[in-house]
Amino acid sequence: MINKLYPSAAAALEGVVSDGMTLAVGGFGLCGIPEALITALRDSGVKNLTAISNNAGVDQFGLGLLLQTRQIRKMVSSYVGENKEFERQYLSGELELEFTPQGTLAEKLRAGGAGIPAFFTRTGYGTLVAEGKETRQFDGEWYVMERSLRADVALVKAWKADTAGNLVYRKTARNFNPMMATAGKVCIAEVEHLVPAGELDPDHIHTPGIYVKRIVVNATPEKRIEQRTVRSA
Repeated sequence: MINKLYPSAAAALEGVVSDGMTLAVGGFGLCGIPEALITALRDSGVKNLTAISNNAGVDQFGLGLLLQTRQIRKMVSSYVGENKEFERQYLSGELELEFTPQGTLAEKLRAGGAGIPAFFTRTGYGTLVAEGKETRQFDGEWYVMERSLRADVALVKAWKADTAGNLVYRKTARNFNPMMATAGKVCIAEVEHLVPAGELDPDHIHTPGIYVKRIVVNATPEKRIEQRTVRSA
């Protein structure tokens, strides 16, 4: 069996990431993000990156780290409202942004991983989202053609993996990670628990190991809470 386990996040990125590439990064807000891999990516110094991710992290955490160091040239995202540095860079024209409706973003990634080059959706027709895109009528309704998304490298976060690279996500952390994993030409998974091959119930596997090229264990992720609300006594 091919050894997919790497001793550190930095080692898992070595020889794979380079300037100008496109990355697909899993997560929803701060839930289920590959935080160790993002930190290692920052430390690698690669730049001019295009990042496909639902969010853009927050200031000083997640993809916010790469925005802070100006390593991201363009974001393909759905919601970016929690990052002041993102806002500053975008409004000053320093950062490119391709806004995509959340469901459309998920389907663009799923389609990319499935080898489907494009699809039609009603979402966005008649809005700025449809500008410059082909539209077509089906059964009396207008649709917008959306191109699928592929990435050079996918960085995903899973709860558990086996040594063959089969991944299990936990609850909400599943979010965009499965689509990111299949949309990347090379998928690197950050996991909390690693078990021997064959130990995972096949019915519980969310991403088959054939998609995963490298694994790094981060047994104690920070798991920040994006918006914490408490009730007064």
